Amino acid sequence: MTDIRAIEFYWRPGCPFCSGLERSLTGMQLPLDKRNIWEDPDHAAFVRSVADGNETVPTLRIGEISMVNPSPGEVVAALADQAPDLVPEGVEVPEPGRLGSAVRRILGG
Repeated sequence: MTDIRAIEFYWRPGCPFCSGLERSLTGMQLPLDKRNIWEDPDHAAFVRSVADGNETVPTLRIGEISMVNPSPGEVVAALADQAPDLVPEGVEVPEPGRLGSAVRRILGG
């Protein structure tokens, strides 16, 4: 498994969905490595590679998992799967169920 230090958070200025998700994740004290797709063509290319050719943000990568416009719960579940040591104490990890099925689909399982 890769040494994961933060959630790779691909965004662009003016994106209200990015701002909302960022607020939720920073409120839970989750570590973010913000990557502006308008400042770096490689960041934009990555987003297109996982978003069916579109520059849809927010797009996140946690280890081997990439998610396009995820909910905060989906992010926490993926982080718990890929880097459980980065989930702060007190942050509730969603139980398997509908969300667990969605994460398995993202993982390809």
